[in-house]
Amino acid sequence: MVEQAKENPFKAELIQTAKDIAASGKGILAADESTGTIGKRFDQISVENNATNRRNYRQLLFTAPEIENHISGVIMFEETVDQATDDGTNFVKLLRSRGIHAGIKLDKGLVVLRGTDDENAT
Repeated sequence: MVEQAKENPFKAELIQTAKDIAASGKGILAADESTGTIGKRFDQISVENNATNRRNYRQLLFTAPEIENHISGVIMFEETVDQATDDGTNFVKLLRSRGIHAGIKLDKGLVVLRGTDDENAT
């Protein structure tokens, strides 16, 4: 007799999360710029690349009026997960309170795929 595998307790949650993120008319905000990449953006507008300015920029994005009507998920850079608004609300908690899923960028940069014509993957 073959024993049936137990149902994954997170299956329903994963399905609901995927449905939430793929909600019609909404998108995903890629706020996952590394310290170097965000520095290039800041250079263009003469803003110093420091932790305070990066946090202020992200706060501006995440507290935008009615963002939850347009964004279903946010991809964050590692530094962002521990940052908070001026009133001390953690960014992940803030986004969740607005019905927005928060995730973190996991890639470590580009690598060349072996067996290809120098194609890259993250």
